[in-house]
Amino acid sequence: MAGTKAGGQKAAATNKNKYGKDFYAEIGRKGGRNGHTGGFAANPELAKIAGAKGGRISKRGKAIVKKAA
Repeated sequence: MAGTKAGGQKAAATNKNKYGKDFYAEIGRKGGRNGHTGGFAANPELAKIAGAKGGRISKRGKAIVKKAA
């Protein structure tokens, strides 16, 4: 495991020797292909609905109003 810059470079060289020169490019390719799974970024309308629900359902109790003496 890399704890220093030199250790990281040594680990990277080991991985490239063991798995090929395009080891890190392949990892990046796979991650980029699988990274678009949806969520609120893919559906703004769903995010709008969820935000409205969160705004309506307050976790705090009713506000206590103190009368001035």
